[in-house]
Amino acid sequence: MGGSDARALSRSLLDLCRMRKLTIATAESCTGGLVAGALTDIPGSSDVIDRGFVTYSNDAKRAMLGVEAGTLTNFGAVSKETATAMAVGALERAGVDLAVAITGIAGPGGATPGKPVGLVHFAVAARDGRIVHREHRFGAIGRTAVRQRSVVEALRMLMDLARGPQAATKPRREAPSRLRPRVTRSPRRHAVKRRTPRSPRG
Repeated sequence: MGGSDARALSRSLLDLCRMRKLTIATAESCTGGLVAGALTDIPGSSDVIDRGFVTYSNDAKRAMLGVEAGTLTNFGAVSKETATAMAVGALERAGVDLAVAITGIAGPGGATPGKPVGLVHFAVAARDGRIVHREHRFGAIGRTAVRQRSVVEALRMLMDLARGPQAATKPRREAPSRLRPRVTRSPRRHAVKRRTPRSPRG
């Protein structure tokens, strides 16, 4: 998984978002803006990509994304809680439809007990309230490889999120045609008409 995967995913994501009129913001720590870079490397991406937050330090996460100090203290920068807060913060501050956040340990250093090199937390958030988190342990495969794989995973999660509302709206559109109350009522009206002339005969 490398640049070709990211480029293909970026094109597909941008096309899908254009079709659905969705906008995107990114919030990145260990990837340092690579997701935003992959998307904006595609010509014409400005109609989908609004902005990217590169929040490498904890101070940046607090100041730019509104991540609470307690979240960082209690769970750490590389955690489900921080990744989720980053995604929600990017969504709210950019006013977009979709946001993705990445925070992890790309290596070669930085590991702590329970948090090895290659651990990356991802979160995506949508304006309709959906939030998805994923944790990946890529292992000590090298700093560049961890970052590249993280970009691909982030793009995949955005694709899944972008498809979600489309699936949710289908049942709403099909429900009226399935119920078709008018069709079932029309025979009942005829039945009533048949009964009314019987009453005078009796």
